[in-house]
Amino acid sequence: MKTNQITFKVAKLDDSAAKATGIAVASDGAVAKEVGMTRDQLVALGFEGKLGQTLALPNSQKQLTIVVGIGESAKANADSLRNAAAALARASAKVASLSTTLATAGRGDRVAIAQAVTEGLILATHRYDALKNDKKATSKLTSVTLVAPGATNAAITNGAKRGETIADAVCLARDLANMPPAHLTAKMIAERAQKIGAETGVKVEVFNKDQLLAMGCGGIIGVNRGSVNPPRMVKISYRPSASRGVAKSSAKKTATKIKAPHLILVGKGVMYDSGGISLKPSNSDHAMMKADMSGAAAVLATMSTLKALGCKNQVTAYMMCTDNLPSGSAMAMGDVLTMRNGKTVEIHNTDAEGRLVLADGLSLAVEQKPDAIVDIATLTGACARALGPQMSGVMGNNQRFVDQVVAAAAATDEQTWQLPLERKYRTMIDSYIADMKNVGGGDAGAITAALFLDEFTSGTPWAHIDIAGPMWSDADAGWLQRGATAYGTRLLVNLAENFKRR
Repeated sequence: MKTNQITFKVAKLDDSAAKATGIAVASDGAVAKEVGMTRDQLVALGFEGKLGQTLALPNSQKQLTIVVGIGESAKANADSLRNAAAALARASAKVASLSTTLATAGRGDRVAIAQAVTEGLILATHRYDALKNDKKATSKLTSVTLVAPGATNAAITNGAKRGETIADAVCLARDLANMPPAHLTAKMIAERAQKIGAETGVKVEVFNKDQLLAMGCGGIIGVNRGSVNPPRMVKISYRPSASRGVAKSSAKKTATKIKAPHLILVGKGVMYDSGGISLKPSNSDHAMMKADMSGAAAVLATMSTLKALGCKNQVTAYMMCTDNLPSGSAMAMGDVLTMRNGKTVEIHNTDAEGRLVLADGLSLAVEQKPDAIVDIATLTGACARALGPQMSGVMGNNQRFVDQVVAAAAATDEQTWQLPLERKYRTMIDSYIADMKNVGGGDAGAITAALFLDEFTSGTPWAHIDIAGPMWSDADAGWLQRGATAYGTRLLVNLAENFKRR
């Protein structure tokens, strides 16, 4: 599945046919002789080698030499080189072909660095321009050569393939979240998931409204009541091609297959969130309403990579997809819904709908008896206000599993911060006529929302990622582009690959 326009190759020598050459320059140490200038000459032109700095220099072959800063050489790692590659991609956006030494810069694992450089080049050039007639802002870059000496050629080739697979998935999730609401209903994303499943080797099952009613999924059905577009639940299943290993019984001398660890992902897929009867104010950001399905988009994108990456864990995903709109049939304050696991919820705010659809998804996940569950959702403004636009909040009922989520975030430069799942606040969502209500008042909104979700985990190790803050970027920054960020896609891919049963 390819969603970006760039093709990559790895070569031992510089590709002389490239229209531009990107050369890594640190803020300290020697300057590569290929630059053709001394450090003092570069500084005189305003280039100091700071991370993300670029300077284009014409060379004798009527090509461009673009020097790109990687910061202090001792600190140049995969994360910083991803951002350096993004800066280089923007500086070379008007040329069709580029060769670069970035994949051999910095310190650390060559596979990881090549992966990060590839991700940076793709993600910085990606734009959702399907509805634009004027595509002048679209990058013309279509060919990249990663220059590598023979000793590291195989590692860089492997890293570039991984980077392209993962970045393609991020671009997919961005495109889905950027689409106008009429272009991507619950039915449409389910059909898209089926196509992607066929292309990427994962099993996709789609459940319609009648099936969801029969299954007792009162959360997603209740949220959908105001919409003319029916809901869809999409279940995606990935099984590794071979068992992780074989354990031999010394008593019977027989081989027993070890079942691969099983991780379940649950994504909030509210395709358009008007707030329902609790209508959002007219000055609300329309982009946030259409991108309220970013969690489901990240889950679908993640699942699309697992076979190509050779993931050794078993991974299942649930995408809970519906609109939240007002109408004469819409869910009202005071209504009581019965969730898939039988618990009842009194509605105090119809704009707190994400937790209702996730409740059904978590209930279904628990029934499979997985080793752990993680949900991802643009869930609360409270989390966005607390942590801002560059990091998510994570909470959970099992610290060892939460630690794995935090480690995956750190490994992919998708920042997160653990918030406490304070049990004393559980009384804030008590209801006098139902098992609970769907909001907890004006305080600790991110925590009470997580406490609500915890009611549907039945003690299974679980973590909740609230991406209300980082799901959108107002400007290009590093590997981010303006618009939907697809935050969580790379995090979940890393988690799926590295998940350990506890």
